[in-house]
Amino acid sequence: MLQRLPPRERRDLLIAWLAISIAFTLLYVRGGVDVNTFLLLFVMSLVTVGVAFVLHELAHKFAAMRYGYWAEFKKDNQMLLIAVVMAALVGVVFAAPGATYVYGNATKGENGRISAAGPITNLVLCIPFAALVLLSGGGLLGLVGLVGLRVNAMIATFNMLPISVLDGRKVLAWSPAVFAVLIVASGALLFWSLLL
Repeated sequence: MLQRLPPRERRDLLIAWLAISIAFTLLYVRGGVDVNTFLLLFVMSLVTVGVAFVLHELAHKFAAMRYGYWAEFKKDNQMLLIAVVMAALVGVVFAAPGATYVYGNATKGENGRISAAGPITNLVLCIPFAALVLLSGGGLLGLVGLVGLRVNAMIATFNMLPISVLDGRKVLAWSPAVFAVLIVASGALLFWSLLL
């Protein structure tokens, strides 16, 4: 798999992963914490937010490659900086760390399936995190599960909005039925995660 990720793309994914994890860590530590708690929250962000983001982007890439197209993630330095600064100063994370670009003339159906791969990946990732919430009995594992569940549900829901360059617009253009299933599933999971 690594041979399909050129060094520049690996570097971009790593930088975006770290930046998003730092942004969410800063969000969690508002009001100040000790070094050990900061490190614990950073590792939790790497495992929850970071994995959700990286696997979402890789799902787009490998779905495109399945159709014979080259695809590559490119970070957006300005948006990564905004995410970290807003988390530190305002306590809000707006993360648009970059995008996976597909090269070639994909059909509407191929483009829709490639776009759906990211949110579907996040919905699948909700399963193990939900299991942690339900089976852990609370504590640190329960917190990791809850954060992972919420973040994946948020990423899926946000990306399924049928606007601008988001995945939802391309999925809707391809299949309104698939769009409806994905947006309802994402929104329901997000709503449920916020009730926990």
